[in-house]
Amino acid sequence: MDTLAINGGKKAVPDKLIKVWPPIGALDRKLVLASLNGHEHSFGPNCRAFEKEFAAWNGNQFAINTNSGTAALHMSLAACGLSAGDHVLVTAYSWSSSATCILHHNCIPVFVDIDFATINIDVRKIEAAITSKTRAIIVVHLHGLAVNMDQVLRIARKHKLLVIEDACQAHGALYKNKKVGTFGDCAAFSFNQNKCLCSGEGGMFVTDNPDMFQKAKQLWSFGETRAPGQARDYHAYALGWMYRSSDLVAAFGRAQLARLDYYFKTQRENAALLLAELKGTPGLILPVEPAGHTHNWYNFTSRIDLSAAGWNGQPERFRDAVMKALQAEGVPANVWQSFILPAMTVFRARNAYGGGCPWTCHQTRPVEYDPAKFPVAQRHCATHFGMTTPLRAPNGRAAVNTIARGFKKVFAQLDRLDVEKILSLKKS
Repeated sequence: MDTLAINGGKKAVPDKLIKVWPPIGALDRKLVLASLNGHEHSFGPNCRAFEKEFAAWNGNQFAINTNSGTAALHMSLAACGLSAGDHVLVTAYSWSSSATCILHHNCIPVFVDIDFATINIDVRKIEAAITSKTRAIIVVHLHGLAVNMDQVLRIARKHKLLVIEDACQAHGALYKNKKVGTFGDCAAFSFNQNKCLCSGEGGMFVTDNPDMFQKAKQLWSFGETRAPGQARDYHAYALGWMYRSSDLVAAFGRAQLARLDYYFKTQRENAALLLAELKGTPGLILPVEPAGHTHNWYNFTSRIDLSAAGWNGQPERFRDAVMKALQAEGVPANVWQSFILPAMTVFRARNAYGGGCPWTCHQTRPVEYDPAKFPVAQRHCATHFGMTTPLRAPNGRAAVNTIARGFKKVFAQLDRLDVEKILSLKKS
């Protein structure tokens, strides 16, 4: 085996072989330039067209173009009619917005541990987390893999809970051949820079419920009841934010949406090739795609089998050393989320709004945030690393093969990694 690049050998992935995301083409330039040359630069015609096109693509009745996926998540809480002090179940491992959106609406997050294989919420542990104040579940289709929605919906019906889908990373992901964002009462998507559908920043709220659509739209635009483009009375009828997108951003999003099916196909082909190349690699735990699930491969997330690697020390230190060795080979691997949600200060301190609010609200019930009660999420967090963009178009077989070579090279020489020396190296 060749000498590791971190030890002075030649890197496996040549510089500039992996192309940046997203690819920009003629349609992007055409639509964005037309918007720039137009005269509606706030919530304009591209925003309205983007809503219709995305709803048609995903299979929803209604869509609202927002300035972020986080905004769309907050709108989902409002659309569901949740009130101060209500409890909302959510996975213990996700991006912070999956839970802070609950705080935005003065509700209380209640965490549920994850299933190690899928990294999604462990549906077997949902019922045990339900309290007398629980009103809704936020199911996060993490890294582009759908949650088992049959189980979630069964529990929701049994306990009369509303279901919000956090599909911010899951554009095009399927559960039993049905797209995410079409199972729950409403859903949120993100169009951030690294998402599978990128408009720079932005998001989309979707639902099939006309009442929820109106409630979300009210929060989205200053608490008004009439949308931009309609005759507005500029009266705030309820507490509202300004979550609208802009015409330039929507023009970019529309152009990218036109190629999303091609992107999805490319990601799946590249992920399948990489999985085949890396199958059986000692010490490497590969991501899974259970029967009935169709992954979009937003993030190709792997874990390290510490026992197989013969490491008995702090898991994060060995993971970080392995990741630095991969990076030295040119593999764009990174830690996606360094903390489980119950360990984050915003939840541990219980002081989001000052004075202990919203946890001190007389409408609620006490909730405990002990990170030790979420051991599976912690195990995953300490041993994972992922890649968000190298499996995406226009990258193909050449990029995948060199990435696989980098993985194999490092994992074949785990016993040659000087962890302390590697971690002491300055970042390049």
